[in-house]
Amino acid sequence: MSIIERITSRQARVGVIGLGYVGLPLVIEFCKAGFPVTGFDVDPAKVEMLGQGKSYIRHIESSSFAPFLNNKFRNQEANALMVTTDFSGLAQMDCIIICVPTPLNINREPDMKYVFNSTRSVAKSLRKGQLIVLESTTYPGTTDGDMRKILEETGLKAGSDFHLAFSPEREDPNNRDFSVRTIPKVVGGYTEACLGAAKALYDCIVNRTVPVSSTRVAESAKLLENIYRSVNIALVNELKMLFDRMGIDVWEVIEAAKTKPFGFQAFYPGPGLGGHCIPIDPFYLTWKAREYEFRTRFIELAGEINTSMPDYVAFQVMKVLNRHGKSVKGSKILVLGLAYKANVDDYRESPSFHLIEKLEQMGAEVYYNDPYIPEIEMTREYAKYAGRKSTKISADFDLFLISTAHDEYKSINFRALGVPVVDTRNILHEKDEDKFFKA
Repeated sequence: MSIIERITSRQARVGVIGLGYVGLPLVIEFCKAGFPVTGFDVDPAKVEMLGQGKSYIRHIESSSFAPFLNNKFRNQEANALMVTTDFSGLAQMDCIIICVPTPLNINREPDMKYVFNSTRSVAKSLRKGQLIVLESTTYPGTTDGDMRKILEETGLKAGSDFHLAFSPEREDPNNRDFSVRTIPKVVGGYTEACLGAAKALYDCIVNRTVPVSSTRVAESAKLLENIYRSVNIALVNELKMLFDRMGIDVWEVIEAAKTKPFGFQAFYPGPGLGGHCIPIDPFYLTWKAREYEFRTRFIELAGEINTSMPDYVAFQVMKVLNRHGKSVKGSKILVLGLAYKANVDDYRESPSFHLIEKLEQMGAEVYYNDPYIPEIEMTREYAKYAGRKSTKISADFDLFLISTAHDEYKSINFRALGVPVVDTRNILHEKDEDKFFKA
């Protein structure tokens, strides 16, 4: 039986490596579609929680996967879900999807160890007929170049012995308008046969697949999506700083401009970029471009502007405190929102960390409040903040700094608290020239 026949008959065993914001939703959709699924992760804590039917991602309900759990995995059983840290089980999988982080190292260069280590784990038990798909955002040439070389060290050849493809993730945590099934899925294969197998797999869980001519086109499409956002956010961030000097409200300008029914799409400024995509992915292409003796000036300029925003916000905080007869040094500041976007518990690459660090370097006593993040867990970049707990909002602070637009903050009567507020997300619509300031 061919791989496509096994997929269409729901007999193919699907393995997903990486059970985070991308991998776990995929696991759930494949279970719903009737596949036997195994989730692999190197984090024992995650695997233990999932094995107990508990979700560690706030917007993913435990009930969405718990009914499928069957840790005594039986071959050919539809809807069975097993989660494990034992990667030897990859040998039993027909289709393997890699959804692991692709961060930057301390030199702002691609850190590919998670992708390549996962690929080596796959290679240990690679067999004929398997389909291997990478979903992690990366530079063009990763799949058909670096990954293929690792897999072909086994003696098996991509395109003839096994199938190889790339299909970029398009997750937007807690977006209630779009889901894995409703977001079109770009798919690129190493060969036509590879594309056919990958398309058949994703056709089972999404409403529309978008086949492209190669893995490199698929990899580049994902980078374009995020670079497009990065550049346009940099544009409004720069305009925000200019309009502030001119006494013009950039948010009012954007609201007016977006009434044009064509030729304009609204982007909004903020205290810096957050999440695992926009602050990181553009630099994957910038790094790869050097191999071709090409400088991506537009991307680099956008990066400079966006990464400078925490400095701008910290300066605005200093001005507001000075206006109230206080210095930054010794002031108690409460940062409202640790998550990188509203109404989620995801704080990967959050600009709030940068703001806390900068204000502490200036001598401030800084706390944070976030209704979705009661305590900061260990992170790669900001391990020093692990264990800090969310602080209650009260009048005991010298300044509030709104960094995330959580809905909970929109109903707070800040005027009654009597504390100056620096708002980076345009939450406050009341006018109070003495207490409320936009940044």
